[in-house]
Amino acid sequence: QVQLVETGGGLVQAGGSLRLSCAGSGRTFSGTVMGWFRRPPGKEREFVAHSSWSGRTIYYADLAKGRFTISRDNAKNTGYLQMNSLKPEDTAVYYCAVGPTGALGPTGASTSSSYPYWGQGTQVTVSS
Repeated sequence: QVQLVETGGGLVQAGGSLRLSCAGSGRTFSGTVMGWFRRPPGKEREFVAHSSWSGRTIYYADLAKGRFTISRDNAKNTGYLQMNSLKPEDTAVYYCAVGPTGALGPTGASTSSSYPYWGQGTQVTVSS
């Protein structure tokens, strides 16, 4: 089992930045791939970013490219999502998720079912 806890959400003005953290625990966290997803109000959950265990394979959704950066500190069992130049449309509940080690292509990485373990989510609200 893997337990995940997201922190770092909050209220920020448009153009601002936030860094979300995802702290993992459990013996199976090692070697996992990590994804970040979000659910805007009234909309379906959508993919944001993915990182392999090593960080050598990273994918971003178009909504994140150039503004968001995914990273992880495996020694601390923690992943991060740095979000810059935030827009009101980035308002959402953000979730981190992890899945078994393995190479995921862009399609697999953006698919929720690739990640069996999910955090509870953290609210990000961007005001205009």
